[in-house]
Amino acid sequence: MNEYFERLYTLIGQEAFGRLQQKRIIIFGVGGVGGFCAEALVRSGVLNITLVDDDVVNGTNINRQLPALISTIGRPKVEVLLERFKDISPDLNARAIYKRYTEETHDEFNFSEYDIVIDAIDSLSSKIDLLVQAYQAGCTVYCSLGAALKLDPTQVRVASIWQTKGCPLGKLVRTGLRQRGFTGDFKAVFSEEKRPVLSEEKAIKSPSVLGSAMPVTSMFGATLASQVLQNI
Repeated sequence: MNEYFERLYTLIGQEAFGRLQQKRIIIFGVGGVGGFCAEALVRSGVLNITLVDDDVVNGTNINRQLPALISTIGRPKVEVLLERFKDISPDLNARAIYKRYTEETHDEFNFSEYDIVIDAIDSLSSKIDLLVQAYQAGCTVYCSLGAALKLDPTQVRVASIWQTKGCPLGKLVRTGLRQRGFTGDFKAVFSEEKRPVLSEEKAIKSPSVLGSAMPVTSMFGATLASQVLQNI
């Protein structure tokens, strides 16, 4: 066994670690949540991982996103992370797909090539389509719900998509799934924290941007990765 991952396989056992290394994982969205999820999995010894995102690093990402550095502004996030991860795990079989997942592009993704699909995208319609397509293909699915407008990482929870509480995005996702006739189930990461009430001195309001903080988005990502490890 590689010494890089000794602490992990000592924790979960060599048999489970071997299964983990065989899993083929694809992560949609590698921003504030997905980037931390991906790194946690790579540092846990995952060998086969695909990153999907069509965004480039910009200045507003600096406060919470793993690929965001002054030196990486303007570069595709998937490209930055791919370089980083190969420096962490030289044997990594990683692929970066610089593309947006939508209902129009879903045929470009062959879900039969993957065992685990992790949803960390923002668009509601695309999220719902991804969840349905991945589940129907027989993949194990994990979903990130709303990490924005939160400040308390201790209120991050995991539940069935049908049982999340206090998350407006979860309600919208359930409605969309029902409209698609979806009756399956999968785990979702969400927060029970109510929207923080901040004074004008502490918040800069924008009609197009939802405030978010790294302690929460990184916890969402770490929790998604933890679900993979716990259910391997």
